[in-house]
Amino acid sequence: MPTAPDLYEVLGVSRSASQDEIRKAYLKLAHKYHPDKTGGDKDAETKLKEINAAYDILKNPEKRKQYDQFGTTDGQPFGGFGQGQGFGGGGFGGDFGESPFGDLFDMLFGQGGRQGGRAGANRPQPGHDLEYELAITLEEVAKGCKKTISFSRPETCGQCSGSGAAKGSSPESCPQCGGAGQVRMAHGVFSMTQTCPRCHGAGRVITNPCGNCNGSGQVRGKRELSIDVPAGVDTGTRLRVSGEGEAGRMGGPRGDLYIRIRVLIHDFFERRGADLICEAPVTYSQAALGATIRVPTITGMADLKVPAGTQTGTQLRLRGSGLPDMRGYRQGDQLVTVRVETPVKLTRRQRELLEEFDSLSSNRTYPKNDAFKNRIQERTRQ
Repeated sequence: MPTAPDLYEVLGVSRSASQDEIRKAYLKLAHKYHPDKTGGDKDAETKLKEINAAYDILKNPEKRKQYDQFGTTDGQPFGGFGQGQGFGGGGFGGDFGESPFGDLFDMLFGQGGRQGGRAGANRPQPGHDLEYELAITLEEVAKGCKKTISFSRPETCGQCSGSGAAKGSSPESCPQCGGAGQVRMAHGVFSMTQTCPRCHGAGRVITNPCGNCNGSGQVRGKRELSIDVPAGVDTGTRLRVSGEGEAGRMGGPRGDLYIRIRVLIHDFFERRGADLICEAPVTYSQAALGATIRVPTITGMADLKVPAGTQTGTQLRLRGSGLPDMRGYRQGDQLVTVRVETPVKLTRRQRELLEEFDSLSSNRTYPKNDAFKNRIQERTRQ
């Protein structure tokens, strides 16, 4: 008589293993020796039966206790994995709640794979969501705006009320799946369900299709909608309009419409979050003596004070002249980068005045220029 295998060794766990450790070990081995992994190898199938039978004993605390004490679960010596024990006595056609393969089935196909197909067929199906790209200007971002958009979407066919069948007829139960929407397929020792290839999961077929929608139950329709765009939106912002997507099927609710914002490039401003950035040229004398200049803002014009001695690249701030934060946290600023313009096409008199000015200048007049010269001199001495 062959020696009975040790159930713990079959699953590769110790005798002190917890129930969770036993379950994880079983799932790992069952997945390894699954027919889809082994190509229907007979040795792998035998091994899978051993793993299944061992787990059937050790997953049950009472059976495990009896096995640990007597090496048996039914008053008889545990003599291996004979007929009738490979699937816990129930085979694969039995109740998955009692079969140890219930855990494996959940792992491979998910809980939904064990539910009957008829419950899912012919039930209301929600419509798909739609997306619409809306281009707006930076000025519209600053104040918010109202936009009217026009788009097409699937609508329930008015002639067949969405059934897809011609007037005076109705859809019939699918003869291949009996209206379940799913058919059972056998793969070696495993059996599983898949979407019915004839009705594609609908559970029904249309023998006399509606001429208006060609049996689809839906037609394309145009929709015009007024959209409120809040101030502060940015490129990529998505606004949700509930119930304005595709029509559902079999009485299902409509999907939603998502408005994806694209802000157009501005010819003057660059955006950085809620702040706006621009450049402003100033004359040589304005930068040296200081001045107040007029600069555009997103909502109009504003005065900007340029301090005496302002250098090219200096960034001056107009507080509150930027964009509103969409969440209402703050109002952005406008940052104006100063560019000192060097005079060109000088008259003789202008040249004379500049030469006179240069002759009267000292290292205090051009401190950066003087510091640069000193660094060069120090470098040449080394």
